[in-house]
Amino acid sequence: MDPLVARARGLWEDLARAPVSFAPPGGVNVVVSPRSRLCPVGWVGVVALGGSAIVTAPSDSIAVIVREALERLPVEAVVDSALVREALPVARALGPAALSYVSPADFRPVEAGALTVEQLSADHPDLRSLEQVAGHEDAGEAALDEITSPAFVVREHGQVVAAAGYRAWPRRTAHVCVLTAPETRGRGLARVTGSAAVAHALAVGLLPQWRAPARLPACCGCIGLRGAGLPAQH
Repeated sequence: MDPLVARARGLWEDLARAPVSFAPPGGVNVVVSPRSRLCPVGWVGVVALGGSAIVTAPSDSIAVIVREALERLPVEAVVDSALVREALPVARALGPAALSYVSPADFRPVEAGALTVEQLSADHPDLRSLEQVAGHEDAGEAALDEITSPAFVVREHGQVVAAAGYRAWPRRTAHVCVLTAPETRGRGLARVTGSAAVAHALAVGLLPQWRAPARLPACCGCIGLRGAGLPAQH
């Protein structure tokens, strides 16, 4: 198995908070884990990675329902909310979120060109100013206020217009966070600052992980079921 996939699988197996491993290719393993960190409390959490998936359920009865439904689906369908809704009485779905990983051997840094990437402390007030400019929703999604690394930023006219850093996750994983000011988006600033954050994580032996828009190695989501002890809203 690709060592990168194996390392990423180890992270999610730990976050399941119950003894579970990814199934052989094409398979889905369902485990009971009320304390799972794959999803909110009381929900069903699903992670597909490397051609197989793990699923956590909050109780034995829900695990039976989910196992019977999801094991009939192709593994790529268990993180497709539309197909899961056809198989289960879904009240609400969160995600899916596509995640990407990179190894030191495959990492290709983004050239900054004429840009200067500056390093700031995670609690620097200029980061809070960027969050205000970006707005509550985008700032909350980026979660720069949760990073445990330095922040890597680009300025224009003295103001921080793009920033990236990472938050320490279990299994020496670095969850990368990126935010750009609305008026500067589409110019590659997120790639430049994000690349700097990834380079920093790799240099200290961490596994970079970040949300990505395309089809990538891992995908995770959460499911709330109707009439099965799970909340309709969260």
